[in-house]
Amino acid sequence: MKAVILAGGKGARLAPYTKILPKPLMPIGDMPILEVLLHQMQRAGVDEAVLTVGHLAHLLRAFFQDGSQLGLKITYSYEKKPLGTAGPIALVDGLDETFLVSNGDVLTTLDLCELTAFHRAQGAAATIAMHRREVKIDLGVIETLGDGVQVSGYIEKPVIPYQVSMGIYVFEPRVRNYIPAGQYLDFPDLVLRLLAAGEKVVGFPFSGYWQDLGRPDDYAQASEDFEAMRSQFLPEAEA
Repeated sequence: MKAVILAGGKGARLAPYTKILPKPLMPIGDMPILEVLLHQMQRAGVDEAVLTVGHLAHLLRAFFQDGSQLGLKITYSYEKKPLGTAGPIALVDGLDETFLVSNGDVLTTLDLCELTAFHRAQGAAATIAMHRREVKIDLGVIETLGDGVQVSGYIEKPVIPYQVSMGIYVFEPRVRNYIPAGQYLDFPDLVLRLLAAGEKVVGFPFSGYWQDLGRPDDYAQASEDFEAMRSQFLPEAEA
């Protein structure tokens, strides 16, 4: 199985670290976050990973090389200009079977085999791994009718649940037909295109551990969690 890993972003929210180091090479414990993800993919049956690269691409290539040290084949797809989160997929050849797509900065205990099996059982064109988050509003929320004046309800400090994308997807090859080559496209826009075309898009709810490295406090938390939960992320390392 192939996987496409999005590793070309500048990681602006983690500056200044990402001025000299691409975000997928940010260390988690004694290895880069992307190395953790690649170990998990290899264990799930991925035999080839294509890294879409741009910012500081030479460092990623120097570190991961051809992937043989990780037990899988690694190739590289270069973005000459930023193409968004979904646009780089159009540059990748050979995606003629079900394939994985992932951000390069995700730390999770998600079972990728379960995700892929769910996708196939659903008969979907695209499956989005999703995680439940909650927002607590520390104020009293007033509900009004359509005129915006007449009060219809009052909720004291509500907690609002919602599902977020984990940055991990399973796609069928035909999804590439909705991604114009060489054009900027983000995942939300791709999903809307799929839905408008009548394609089936499903979400895989996951309640286990998930954290991305988007902000410095997220990164600090992920580093701490990796040290405490290492055997859950990399069970083969404890075997």
